[in-house]
Amino acid sequence: MVAHDPVFALNHMCAPDLSISALCELARDLGAAGIEIRNDIPGNAIADGTPPASVARAADEHGMRILSINALQRFNAWDGAREEEARALIAYARACGAEALVLVPTNDGTGRANGERQANLRIALKALRPMLAEAGIVGLVEPLGFETSSLRCKAEAVEAIEALQAGSTFRLVHDTFHHHLAGETQFFAAHTGLVHISGVTEGALETVRMRDGHRVLVDDGDRLGNIGQLRTLMDAGCTGCVSFEPFSESVHRMPDRQAALAQSMRFVAEGVRRYAA
Repeated sequence: MVAHDPVFALNHMCAPDLSISALCELARDLGAAGIEIRNDIPGNAIADGTPPASVARAADEHGMRILSINALQRFNAWDGAREEEARALIAYARACGAEALVLVPTNDGTGRANGERQANLRIALKALRPMLAEAGIVGLVEPLGFETSSLRCKAEAVEAIEALQAGSTFRLVHDTFHHHLAGETQFFAAHTGLVHISGVTEGALETVRMRDGHRVLVDDGDRLGNIGQLRTLMDAGCTGCVSFEPFSESVHRMPDRQAALAQSMRFVAEGVRRYAA
């Protein structure tokens, strides 16, 4: 039985128009433990050149952990450009006090062949391991459930991490949206360092057609089974933060996002308490 409520966090995708300082303030006011910053929001940190010291200061002033930088994209298509990007993001993470770097696989239909994708994954993990370890940064591998993804299942990520005996450097992101899309039934609570949650509520939408733009806050119309997924993870001992990551512009345009986020947090926490695993 789960012995505690989820520990919540906010991914910057909850409010991409807010500055880092304003995001930290929002997270603090909601009682969240931390934030995730992103490198893919134009005109905002990190993309706008905000120094890492400024990010660290904002987090410290509001008592926020910086759980991750999200993300090193196409990490498993390892080459010189990817290495350069990885080194820069790891250096930024270290300088701003971020605990982890999210690692996202290619999602354009390439590198999906059996054998090829496993080999590419190991090449990338082996290259990243010493860089992350030296900086004291965790690599959070996030499988994407889309059919075009080169790493859909957490099981393959765990297999590679264990084969390299790299469990102290790499953990998983359990994303409830991608877990649903992949049709994966296995949970890897002991390997999970962070949980991303979002809901999909469009009733007629086929699972294979679900995209990031459909991801909203979790409520009683959720089709992804967020409550059950969280309860299963927590019952198995997962203690990672539960970070809200809604991509839908309908969330970004909400006149009172704080109230909406607070309502979703209450819904999730109460659901986890009630859920019969």
